Amino acid sequence: MLRCRARCLHLGATALWGPQYPAQKSVSPGPPLNLDDRKVFQQKASWEVTRGLLVFLLCSSPRLVQKAPRLLSVSRRVLGRRLWDGLLHLTLYGQFVAGETPEEIKATLQRLQQLKVCPLLAVPVEEDVGQAKEGEGWYDMNAQAMLACLDLSVRGLSGERPRNPMMQLKITALMGAELCKNITLRLQEQEGALDLTVERVLALLKGEELSFGCLTPEENLHFQKSLSRLRCVAEYAVEKKVRVLVDAEYTYVNPALSLVTMAMMAACNTQVPWIWNTYQAYLKDTLRRLSQDMALAERLGVCFGVKLVRGAYLEKERQRAREKGYPDPVHPTWEATNESYRRCLDFALDRASQAGGRFELIVATHNKASVEHAVRRMKEMDINKNDGPVSFGQLLGMCDHISLPLGHAGYTVYKSIPYGSVEEVIPYLIRRAHENRSVLQGIREERDLLRSELWRRILRRP
Repeated sequence: MLRCRARCLHLGATALWGPQYPAQKSVSPGPPLNLDDRKVFQQKASWEVTRGLLVFLLCSSPRLVQKAPRLLSVSRRVLGRRLWDGLLHLTLYGQFVAGETPEEIKATLQRLQQLKVCPLLAVPVEEDVGQAKEGEGWYDMNAQAMLACLDLSVRGLSGERPRNPMMQLKITALMGAELCKNITLRLQEQEGALDLTVERVLALLKGEELSFGCLTPEENLHFQKSLSRLRCVAEYAVEKKVRVLVDAEYTYVNPALSLVTMAMMAACNTQVPWIWNTYQAYLKDTLRRLSQDMALAERLGVCFGVKLVRGAYLEKERQRAREKGYPDPVHPTWEATNESYRRCLDFALDRASQAGGRFELIVATHNKASVEHAVRRMKEMDINKNDGPVSFGQLLGMCDHISLPLGHAGYTVYKSIPYGSVEEVIPYLIRRAHENRSVLQGIREERDLLRSELWRRILRRP
């Protein structure tokens, strides 16, 4: 039986960080923001600059990214596991992953703290349709990993609790993707939409005995057990005061994910937005769904949290639309996606400025223009940059030329940080690389800054 109040979880988190302490006071405002500061990487050690440049040179090659799974498989057979692990720790794994042991993870978090960046920990596990697991064991194990992640998220550095700790959650780690797909299909039918309401899912989430007529007995049983796991994670997050950012995935499961997330919000967000949902601006209907979900949260009388991203599944979404013969759900151009992101961002910022702390937003983007737009609007609306409802987010190991100036200027900025063994994390990184090819090909500015900084040190220029 899964225990919702687990205290001693894997990774030895409690023993390493010791007792909890009261929350930090808000940091003082920093200097003016300068996203064109070419000296930004002077804060990094030489080995960090060298590794970053090497990794970005590799990742900026679409052919290498495409062939990465085979190259990694062959190199492991040739080098052997030990040498292969060591090579990855020096390159890809070291660039994008916090580590495996509590000591390695703590060292990464300490380094981020020195750079004035907050951690957003992520357990690198998920499931797609066609990858169904036998029984509930795999999902139960993932739930324990999520509970451990919550403990890691609140163990501060130097005896201090992090300010507003966050973690990421993929629902398909705790609930089968096939069930999510089937629920999404049922929601498109009138009978299913009347059956699968947020209120009824909330009742099941709270432990009431009920079933859904549009689902099979097996699906009802798995749904019940999945919601039990999600309830345990959500309750533990509220107890630990950690915000949980639920990731969006593919359009064929997203409606089910949003249904479950809104039910979790209804259960947990009565006073504080502990549970957040993710909105992908590259989809044509995102602003409408964001507005609808916000209205639903207001009707339920709960707080609302938004993670706003552009989206990472563009190629697969378009391919599936062609194969299945339905309209492409993705905006046709990069410019249209940028405009969608701007509209969603303005809508969310307007709400954040008026909600009195009941609406929070993380501007999760690597796009410089979007960050500058958000900063400008925050100033216009007088939104507190370091202790207010708006924060920024990027991936660990990328976009430091934006993250570091934001943190230095006093804005709250997070890095999405996967952790775990090489075997656990490398497949996750490969999936993210395939999904984010446009981002990887757009790292030229950061790569050039790293190259300039490395030459500056080699030539010993001031």
